[in-house]
Amino acid sequence: MADRSTSRGLVAACLAASLMPLNSTMIAVAVPDVSAELDHDPTTVTQALVTTYLVAAIALQSPGGKLGDRLGQWRVLTLGQVVLGVGALLGFLAPTLVLLSVSRVLMAVGGALVVPAAVALIRIALPPDRRGRAFGMFGAVMSLAAGIGPIVGGELVRFFGWESIFLANLPVLALSAVLAVGAPHGSRSTSSTGFDWLGSVLLTAAVATGVLAVEATSSTSATLLVLSVVLWLPFVVWERRTRDPVVAFELFRGASFTAGTLLIALLNLVMYALLFEIPLVLETVFDLDAQHTGRLLVFMMLAMVATSMLAGRLVDRVGARLVALVGLLVCLVGTGLLLVGSLDAPDEVRLPLALLGVGLGLANPASQTAALASVSREQSGMAAGIGSTIRYLGGIVGVAVLARVLDTSGAHSAVLAQHHTLLAIFVGVLVGGLLCIPFLPGADRALGQGEDVVSGRRARRAGLRRR
Repeated sequence: MADRSTSRGLVAACLAASLMPLNSTMIAVAVPDVSAELDHDPTTVTQALVTTYLVAAIALQSPGGKLGDRLGQWRVLTLGQVVLGVGALLGFLAPTLVLLSVSRVLMAVGGALVVPAAVALIRIALPPDRRGRAFGMFGAVMSLAAGIGPIVGGELVRFFGWESIFLANLPVLALSAVLAVGAPHGSRSTSSTGFDWLGSVLLTAAVATGVLAVEATSSTSATLLVLSVVLWLPFVVWERRTRDPVVAFELFRGASFTAGTLLIALLNLVMYALLFEIPLVLETVFDLDAQHTGRLLVFMMLAMVATSMLAGRLVDRVGARLVALVGLLVCLVGTGLLLVGSLDAPDEVRLPLALLGVGLGLANPASQTAALASVSREQSGMAAGIGSTIRYLGGIVGVAVLARVLDTSGAHSAVLAQHHTLLAIFVGVLVGGLLCIPFLPGADRALGQGEDVVSGRRARRAGLRRR
């Protein structure tokens, strides 16, 4: 019965976590309608509803994960569901853009609590031989949510108006809450120190200014980048001195955690950049509308979702290293085909995008599982939060590179040349990802068992000392 309630609770956690990527992409189709109804230009609406959400979601992941370690992951998951629900309800009722922006920030805060908690719960609640499968399913759900966001959002806006995008969160949250009933909430941290509020504020400010620097214009970008660096310095000094930091830098001494987290960031850099780049190029060169480009991108998304579910089982059987290597090589083949292709017709991208989806579906769950393999239970939330932050930062950097290289206002020949330049950069990024592979756990080391064995040894030594 306990195992069944735990499984239901994990399904509930995945459902709630899926709302974060869903809300990040679903809002895009509502911007024109919100702009017209609330009498603001689209750029202002985009900054108020998209940029603020993105900055809050990225910056608060690590503090959210640490809070889960302190209060218990199930409790923080519940708190995140409540905050997300309050934000969604406020967005549905909001009469002004200011309140609408506040609602989006609240939803981002809720997501920043839920996502690290969900990842940490998979690490904590499941035995090592089931974690890969669970991370594969989690990755499939998150990818599917991001992929269908614009489709779902478009249909909701079409039939019920832009307010329905916010209201649609509530049934999902209600189902998640019902499934979570009876889940074992476990115990909270026994730490006698207070929560690292100063570290959380410094980290949030440093990450937020860094993200804004990447997205800003050249003049503003330099100022924000300098400010971000200035904020990082006291953050690092403080975290090394405080007794219970929001980011324990000792985590990065673990080769598996560092390599797995970095590989996820590199994969996300390529994936998110291509999700924006391919439609822009196809629209410019072939005058395709969003509907046609969406049908081409669906090859990548479906392949990624289907392969993610298979990848988890493979990781449990053969280890993360081999699965991640195969996935990365398939990504290289897909990206390489795009690079060498002449792009004479839109359909040329179907096979490369499908291969890229297969590669991402294999490599992402393997990297996620490996990243948390050697992390202790007590630091699972912190590690998950750090991983989520770095994952999203990878996507932000990818989109920033895209914005600085691709100019769709030029001639078709120039756009195609820039397209191939970007693909060459992405191939280089994926080749760099190969350097992470040797540091991932192989078949000779069962995922997650390394930390459990170490913990067992420590417990036995402590018992001998007490005797």
